[in-house]
Amino acid sequence: MAEGKLNLNQKIEKLDGEVEWFYSDDFKLEKATAKYKKAVELAKEIEKDLEGLKNEIEVLAEDFSK
Repeated sequence: MAEGKLNLNQKIEKLDGEVEWFYSDDFKLEKATAKYKKAVELAKEIEKDLEGLKNEIEVLAEDFSK
């Protein structure tokens, strides 16, 4: 499944898995840079999704306060 089709919870779970890899017995220095870049991109996607949710909540809150 492509990252673009994952929901926010799935992205967070995937990021958790990427981070856990760095502490696992499977850690290989040769793969660390690529894994780190992948984790950073996923974190950026999550941040963008959260910002979108924040904006949506702010709009709803404004509508309810009228």
